Amino acid sequence: MSTHTARCFCGAVEVELSGSPAAMGYCHCESCRRWSAGPINAFSLWPKDAVRIVKGEERLGSFSKNPTSIRQWCKRCGGHVLTDHPHWGLVDVYAAVIEDFDFKPGVHVNYQETALPMTDSITKMKDLPKEMGGSGVVMT
Repeated sequence: MSTHTARCFCGAVEVELSGSPAAMGYCHCESCRRWSAGPINAFSLWPKDAVRIVKGEERLGSFSKNPTSIRQWCKRCGGHVLTDHPHWGLVDVYAAVIEDFDFKPGVHVNYQETALPMTDSITKMKDLPKEMGGSGVVMT
């Protein structure tokens, strides 16, 4: 089984990831854009039991704008680390903070809210797949 390490900007918080993510892609929703301060968020969703904080757990701050997303960051440097999605049993560890990780996006979600239109060949979902509570509508 493969393992990966994710770190905040200063390295005070370290997360160990086991196995492979359940999904990888890009989120275009306003909430992710505002949180990441960018036009798009690269996500990697991991089963909750595959994510283990191995250093600096006491340095993690958290904020929940709604019960579906508990966002966490390092209180020392402000670096974003992960978002827990308890209703799915998945944790989004931001692809950009995982070291030596082969990010292979498979989907664009919440594409109806995009601020940065993409011209790649990756599937673009209006919101989320049906199995995650969305409409499952694919956009052209």
